[in-house]
Amino acid sequence: MAEVEEKVVQEKEALLSPKRKKYITDPFDENNPVTVQVLGICSALAVTAQMKPTLVMGIAVTVVIVFANVIISMIRNLIPGSIRIIAQLGIVATLVALVDMVLQAFLYDVSKELSVFVGLIITNCIVMGRLEAFAMGNRPWDSALDGLGSGFGYAWVILAIAFVRELFGSGKVFGFDVLGPIGYQNNGLMTIPVGAFMVLGIIIWVQRSINGYVEE
Repeated sequence: MAEVEEKVVQEKEALLSPKRKKYITDPFDENNPVTVQVLGICSALAVTAQMKPTLVMGIAVTVVIVFANVIISMIRNLIPGSIRIIAQLGIVATLVALVDMVLQAFLYDVSKELSVFVGLIITNCIVMGRLEAFAMGNRPWDSALDGLGSGFGYAWVILAIAFVRELFGSGKVFGFDVLGPIGYQNNGLMTIPVGAFMVLGIIIWVQRSINGYVEE
């Protein structure tokens, strides 16, 4: 009996116990923030015309979620309940401002392409949702893993959309001409948000069909 209890304790304390691994893996599929929770749709439609800015956006959102989760988790017992949303917004806004300055300093062209959508990370439902639903009630390490999983879950979806849009919209991937040499005629529908909406709808349909998801 003692050995079983010791094993349970060790599992709980492990940095990547099965429970903690789910914080990272679940958002990729069963609890994806975009395809299941239907959050972060605006940026998924607006910034996914090309792979490069989409990759940067995915990294930026992931960084903000991870650090915001950790900071909120560390000070959660010090935040009065009446101002918790204001505190969360203040921390997220500070992190977004820092990310925006880094992009302007080192990736200015990409920063111009992303335009206001970097600033809109402040109001991204995925970020605020994880702070309120997870970081406010869990320890920093768990919150960091949760933020990492949510960020990666968001990133793979928008990258998948961007891949299809750039490939069929311009015949390129990361700016490299892929379909041009075979005489492919670009599809203008993929260059506008309607194309992104269609691709996202197909991804949601396929994933939910595979998982047997039923709307309650």
